[in-house]
Order: sequence, then C-alpha cells, then structure tokens
Amino acid sequence: MSFIADKQTLDDLNLLGKYKSHSIYGIFNKVRTAGGERLLESMFQHPLTAPDEINLRSSTFRYFQEKQLEFPFENNSFRQAENYLGMGTAGNLITAGITVIRKKLSHSLLRDDQYNILHSGLLASISALNALQKLITRIGDQGPFRDQVKKVQAILSDHRLKWLAEEAQSIQLPLIKVCRYDFLLRHTLRHEMEMILENIYLLDVYIAVGAIAREKRFSYAAALPATDNRISVEGLRHPGLDQGVANNVSLHQDQNVLFLTGANMAGKSTLMKSYGIAIYLAHMGFPVAAVNMQFAIRDGLYTSINVPDSLSLGYSHFYAEVMRVKEVATQVSQRKNLVVIFDELFKGTNVKDAYDATLAVTAAFSQYRNSFFIISTHIIEVGETLRQQCNNLRFVFLPTVMDGTVPRYTYQLEPGITTDRHGMMIIENEGILEIIMSSKNDLIPQTCK
Repeated sequence: MSFIADKQTLDDLNLLGKYKSHSIYGIFNKVRTAGGERLLESMFQHPLTAPDEINLRSSTFRYFQEKQLEFPFENNSFRQAENYLGMGTAGNLITAGITVIRKKLSHSLLRDDQYNILHSGLLASISALNALQKLITRIGDQGPFRDQVKKVQAILSDHRLKWLAEEAQSIQLPLIKVCRYDFLLRHTLRHEMEMILENIYLLDVYIAVGAIAREKRFSYAAALPATDNRISVEGLRHPGLDQGVANNVSLHQDQNVLFLTGANMAGKSTLMKSYGIAIYLAHMGFPVAAVNMQFAIRDGLYTSINVPDSLSLGYSHFYAEVMRVKEVATQVSQRKNLVVIFDELFKGTNVKDAYDATLAVTAAFSQYRNSFFIISTHIIEVGETLRQQCNNLRFVFLPTVMDGTVPRYTYQLEPGITTDRHGMMIIENEGILEIIMSSKNDLIPQTCK
C-alpha cells in the first residue's frame, strides 16, 4: 500500500519541486547525475510504509554519512559514459565491428565526428568503471549496502573485464581494441552495465543525502510497526532553518490530539509544517531535522494550512475549508492510520461559527485514536471547553513576551492555552492608523456611527 499525501499536503509543506523556492526536495537535491536526480525524485514521490524497508534505507544513509565518501565521477566525463553505455550496439561482433570501422573511415575522410564521440564515450566508461572499483573497495562489503557491493564486485571481477585496469590511463585506443571493448560493454555485458549505472545512481543519492545530513545535523527516525501507535519527536525544527528553535512533540493513542494556540507570528504554522515534513521524510527513510524520532508507520498525511478559494468551482475561502475538512473526515472515518494537521480551522467565517465548528470537529476527530491530529486556533475559548469534554488532548501554546509594546517570540512550546492577543498592538506599532489619518483634513467630513 502506498503512503497517502495529496497535492494540497505536498503544496502546504513545499515538499516537491526541482525549481520551487525553498522546497524540501531542493534541500536534498545535491546529486551529481541525471539518473541520481530521477531516483531522488522517485523517492520523494513514493514514501515507504514497511518499517523494515524504511529502517534499511535510513541505516544506509547513516552508513554513507559516517563514511564521508566523495562521489568520484566528474560530471562531464560521467555524462559521456552514461550516454555511451545507454546506447546499444549491433547484434554480433562482426556487424558491430563494421559499424565502428565505418565511423572511423568517415572521421578520416569526411571529418565526421561520430567516431570521436564513440571513442570518448568508451574512454569515459573505462574511467568510470575504474573509479567505481576504487569506491566499492572503500565502501566495503559489511555495511547495509553490502548486497549492492557484492553485485558490482561480481561484475567488475568478470575475467572479460581484466583489461579495464590496464587501460585506465589510456587516452587513445587502437581501432581493434575499440571494436572489441565496444561490443563487450554495449552488447555482451549490456545488462550488467545497466546494473552498474543503477548502482552508481544509488551511490550518488546515498552520498549526497548523507552529506546533507552531516552538514545540517539531521538524524534518522526509527520506524515502528503501525500497532505501536505513537510518534515521538525530540528537538524538532524546520529543515530549511539552520537556526530554528527545537521543540519536542509526542503523540500516542491515549493523547492523540495536540491542540495548539498562540498569537500571530508566534510560530504555529512553522511548527506544524516542521512536524508534517518530519513525518513525510521519516516515511521516506530520509534524515529528519530532529535530535531523535520514533514513529509508528502511518497510512498517510493530510494538511490544511494554505487552502485557497476556487474561482472555477465557485468556492469561497470558508467553503473551500469546509470541503477540505470533509475530504479528510472521509479518510479518517475509513479507520486509516493518519497524521492530520489543521492550521486555524474555519478562519474564513465569523467567530461564533468558527467556535462551534472547531469545537465539534476537534471533538469528533479526537475519537479516532489510531490517527494523530495537530489543530491550531486563535479561538482559545474552544480549548477551555475541550479540556472539560475530552481527556485525550494535549494543550500547548507558543508564548509571546512583551518588551514594552513590542512583542518578542520564543518559538518554544509550553503546556497550556495562551491568552495572548496582540494583533491590534502589531497594527498600532506599524503606524497603520497614523498613515490613514495623516490626510484626514483633505477628506469630506463624515460621522462614523
């Protein structure tokens, strides 16, 4: 079964996108090969749902992080090798040799460049295979990558490739060798060369991601069976913030709802995004921006953070919120093990309706103890009522410290429900009313009742 994360969730958390500013994918996209980039994209698009697979991948990343290996292939040279090995050759040695000889003659007589391209690709492939042999030796066959190491070693130790080391420094090969080596690599051992490329792409991703984890001080989450029904994160921060404030967030079957309050700009949205991103990356087996994390695998992740209105569907902002809650409710009611994040439920309607709806929806969702919820709101009165009605909610807030009339934010979670309300103070501090009233003498006098 695939891990569920719809487009709204992916957009809310800015998870995907090679060209999207500050995307989570962009943080990890330090790979050096086109194949490595394709593999990285596939990993991002297909999180895992089996604890053993997740833990194996994360242990492999950790292994490469600790090895501190450098990717040994030069970009241009490897690209030549990749293109060369990706093209097949003729069906037998004679016809393949004739094709190479024709290219050589065309090069000599007509200055055609096809032979040079083939020759350069062959030399680049020889260089890449020798570099891979050295890298595999450094990796060793005892770690979590041992199965792949043994497969690569078996190919490179084939007696038909004994000449690779001899030709490591060659810059010009005789025509007869070009014919023989070309047919061997691109026909006889075509399947083996495809496996070699796949493993180079894997190495590219593992080395790149391991280096990012080391540089940014990320850690690796331990995946547990779904029946454990708990998620514990220590030192959680946003992976895009090098100096982000760390928080601890723990949810389990007996306390499956985190009810979050705090003033504007206190950091609620960033905390919720950090949590959602950690959940997603953990299911990929990728390093997370936390000190320690353990999680029972979930079936999926749903967020409602930046739900837009829809001109084409005729949805107001409030109705779009309602439809989003309905969509999530449908999934939750099917008894799936989910993580759900709602940032300020029903902010598109009046305070009375928002209060009633937030209270009713939160209480209803909380009954599904197999799923975990983080729900934030500015309507703190809801929290007081829920505290009386439900015993499985954890109430936390992000405080505001006042320096005179200037608010300062700690971004550090504290237990309880905040009473902070500083929206009007921020408006006053920005001098908005003074700007509006500065030209009031030019206006037509009116009475505002």
